[in-house]
Amino acid sequence: SMLCTVSAPKTSIPPFPKSPSFRRTHLTPTRLRVSASLPGSDGAKVEYTPWLVVGLGNPGNKYHGTRHNVGFEMIDRISQETGIPMNTIQSKALIGIGSIGEVPVLLAKPQAYMNFSGEAVGPLAAYYQVPLRHILLVYDEMSLPNGVLRIQPKGGHGFHNGVKSVMQHLDGCREFPRFCIGVGNPPEDAMIIFVDAALEQGVDAVRTLVINGFDSRITRFNLGQKYKYHKV
Repeated sequence: SMLCTVSAPKTSIPPFPKSPSFRRTHLTPTRLRVSASLPGSDGAKVEYTPWLVVGLGNPGNKYHGTRHNVGFEMIDRISQETGIPMNTIQSKALIGIGSIGEVPVLLAKPQAYMNFSGEAVGPLAAYYQVPLRHILLVYDEMSLPNGVLRIQPKGGHGFHNGVKSVMQHLDGCREFPRFCIGVGNPPEDAMIIFVDAALEQGVDAVRTLVINGFDSRITRFNLGQKYKYHKV
């Protein structure tokens, strides 16, 4: 399928600004290549493949602060910490374009309800030509203790309707990264304190992943999260 085999953009635009002024009027039929290139130490250009970081949640005030919306909260925290403004609506999503380090990043909060999240993710990934390996999905995970985080390079949907919808709109592919935020089982909406404390750690983890990929630092992060509440 097309999205399973899409590769990094071959051409590039000038280095992405830290806080770009990006308005809906810029969205022309020609695809914007969200990529950055800088001269390497030997003078050759170094190109960076963009990341699409998507938080899953439900729009509306009545869902704010609930366990199902921690994906939205993580995107909000990343936006605050990196200075990437969430100021554009495209493909049924609130999006922000900027960079982490020198790597171009597109943040997104789908504005359809959770079960239809893929209606935003699929078109955004295709429009900005983001390869599967750089689509990071952030969402709540009942199988993890409250406030425990986990980053994986791929996986199934685990009966999460938002993840299931995204997979359907990526032609059934599952080879995209996941950032799971533990909310416990049964979930306790009142126990947001642990999740809130984890969001700051989550921003650092996303920054590490975007800049360095899945290296030993992510492995150590996952291991530390696994035992974070069981230290002796």
